[in-house]
Amino acid sequence: MIYFDNGATSQKPQCVIDEIEHYYTSENANIHRGVHHLSQLATEKYEKARETIRKFLGAKHLHEIIFTSGTTAGINLVASSFGKTLNAGDEILITEMEHHSNIVPWQMLAEEKGLVLRYIPISKTGELVLDEIENLINTKTKLVALTHVSNALGTINPIEKIISHAHKQGAKVLIDAAQSLQHFQVDVQKLDCDFLVFSGHKIFGPTGVGILYGKEESLNAMQPYQGGGDMIKTVSMIKTVYNDLPHKFEAGTPNIEGGICLGKAIEWFSALDLKSIAEYEHDLLEYTTKRVSEIDGVIIYGTAKNKSSILSFLIEGTHPYDVGTLLNQQGIAVRTGHHCTQPIMDFFGIPGTIRASFCFYNTKEEIDFFIEALKRSVKMLK
Repeated sequence: MIYFDNGATSQKPQCVIDEIEHYYTSENANIHRGVHHLSQLATEKYEKARETIRKFLGAKHLHEIIFTSGTTAGINLVASSFGKTLNAGDEILITEMEHHSNIVPWQMLAEEKGLVLRYIPISKTGELVLDEIENLINTKTKLVALTHVSNALGTINPIEKIISHAHKQGAKVLIDAAQSLQHFQVDVQKLDCDFLVFSGHKIFGPTGVGILYGKEESLNAMQPYQGGGDMIKTVSMIKTVYNDLPHKFEAGTPNIEGGICLGKAIEWFSALDLKSIAEYEHDLLEYTTKRVSEIDGVIIYGTAKNKSSILSFLIEGTHPYDVGTLLNQQGIAVRTGHHCTQPIMDFFGIPGTIRASFCFYNTKEEIDFFIEALKRSVKMLK
């Protein structure tokens, strides 16, 4: 099968698959709590993974790296914990191109606490309209939460500019990096973001594990998201004293295998030439865009000047699900639907799109096969 669904999840290198097997056959034990050899070995590898991820993100401190179950969990952690510091009338700013996981938690928080939720609009090209950014971010704005790269349109947002505006008004910024880290280098200190979240399975690691990066001062000011084991220093029947970072936000037994293998995936990926990867994937995107545009009736959604390797489109007179089904029968995996971005689809007045998302292991030969399969599919449907 030709795999063009990398925006949903990536395929895994053999070293990650081998690491999963090795952990369960040679190192399986709980961490942070045992004095025996296996526990100490598992703990050492888990914390080594945390350091690998710290270096990859450019974080200043090891304890700024919090293991979660994924991007969604990281956003919900911030919504719950940072949200406790907010009061009625405070404002949160997101964008109209967010994934549902960066919309719904803020809607829930706004309803619970009487907050004002505002949106940065998008244009017909799928870019953020920043003309009113100075008005949208004001002294009432406490948090700006936005995606680095749109999972539905491929747009790469100018997050540096938005972070700068937000900080001038004293607002914190959360970056959803689920679609960016696997395509180009991101340095949290250079960006100066307050929070950043991503999922391991999109960057060649296992499912069920992810990372929340948070600045030390921001994390220290927040209450724990969950109570339980390992996030405490002492517990009595009267009071609990919480643990230090990062353990304050890591209650219970974590996804140990997931954390270790995410570290292995990041280690493997970091050794590659990330600049060349970005250039190659951009070349694939431009090539596919040109080839797809040759088909009669194609409408491309997301024509921003600065894009990642995601191409969303429709073909007049066809439904995306039908096209996706026929492509699957020809051995090609694409994503069809609203991609958990219903507000984007509402903006364009469409039910969904066909989305082809590329990785550096894809080739132009695969794209050529895809184009011919797409033409056959359209011919069958019209």
